[in-house]
Amino acid sequence: MSAVAARPRPARSPGGVLLAALVGAPTVALVVAAWALVATLVGGLVTTLPIGPALLLGLLLGAAVGLIRGRAGTAPGAAVGAGVVLGLAWLLATGFRPLGLEEVRPLWGIALALLSLGLAGHLVRYALRDIDLGRLYRDTVERVLVRLLRGAGFAFFLLIILFPFWYMLAASLKDRSEILRDPASLSIEFGRGVAELLRGYTEVLFTFDFLNFIGNSALVAFVTMVVTLIMAVLGAYAVTRLAFPGRTVLSRAILLIYMFPAIVLVIPLYAVFTQLGLRNTLPGLLIVYPATTIPVALYMLRSYFLTLPKDLEEAGLIDGCTRAQVIWRITLPLAMPAIASVGLYVFMIAWNEFLFAFMFLDDPGIFTLPRGMVMLNSQEVPRQYLMAGAMIITLPIMILFFWFEKYLVGGLTAGGVKG
Repeated sequence: MSAVAARPRPARSPGGVLLAALVGAPTVALVVAAWALVATLVGGLVTTLPIGPALLLGLLLGAAVGLIRGRAGTAPGAAVGAGVVLGLAWLLATGFRPLGLEEVRPLWGIALALLSLGLAGHLVRYALRDIDLGRLYRDTVERVLVRLLRGAGFAFFLLIILFPFWYMLAASLKDRSEILRDPASLSIEFGRGVAELLRGYTEVLFTFDFLNFIGNSALVAFVTMVVTLIMAVLGAYAVTRLAFPGRTVLSRAILLIYMFPAIVLVIPLYAVFTQLGLRNTLPGLLIVYPATTIPVALYMLRSYFLTLPKDLEEAGLIDGCTRAQVIWRITLPLAMPAIASVGLYVFMIAWNEFLFAFMFLDDPGIFTLPRGMVMLNSQEVPRQYLMAGAMIITLPIMILFFWFEKYLVGGLTAGGVKG
């Protein structure tokens, strides 16, 4: 008898292989649809959606992944290799015409088509990652069905989220003749060169003075964030830790200002700021913005402070710390995730605010980015300049959001449960 026992291979039943094939069919169809969409958007290629061949390849790919699980386990390379091999077989059978393309295309089109089928193999493997194909039960089929529906829902929502962003990007990289010739085209002519592709951005940044607008928006958003955080931290600490008359009423009335739409407040503020000489000034915005962001910031921090233990603060007071030292040395470090998330949220509000900036600012030298966008919304200004301006507004806040996303999610959910 051999000293080393052979490792048992996972069992496979005909029903398990059939289940894997049924998983592969919609997966390949979805991946081919995504590949055809990307080829149309990026390269302007003529594509189709061959549902029949995609479903057939999906059945074969799913069955292959179900069969090789006994030999290669759940290694991703085996599943990806199965997809690439089936893609090569399709190319050989059709005269090197990638699935989804109308005509034979260059090598990059063939390579990307093969990669898409390799991705489909990996997705099938992932959908079956902990499924026992040797023993099928009702809950097994239900789990697989839920995963397929979840994947389809994720792809759908990803599409409707990315489509407007891609439209802005594609339009911002065109010239006027391309937009007039085919306004609905979403492809990008990369052969025009980097300088020509980025002409809209250079014109917006330098000719329309968007560099100055970026500085104004950054200044207003940063000062608003700092002022809001200082006031919100002190206010949230007061209503959660200090006993004073009216504390309960004040806590419940924090968000009262949000019962009034901004359009209702802007008219009396316009009249008052005109008489005080604060209209058409950045300090005027720095008064209005914190007034609108402090209530929501205070409410969010209040919910978080309620979850912090009072024992640490009481121990600090016993040790001789003043109330300010307790806040600085104990409360703020503990509340830093919530403070970071609230600061990012306030910064995003101030960066994107349009109504008050549009009503109060008349001098182009102090325009913020949303106010400056109005200059691009004109018949005399090419549409690609408007889209370039929209991208300039969107990109910085997207980078900040994804950079601090862990703080945003953690801070928003931290105060949801007390105890």
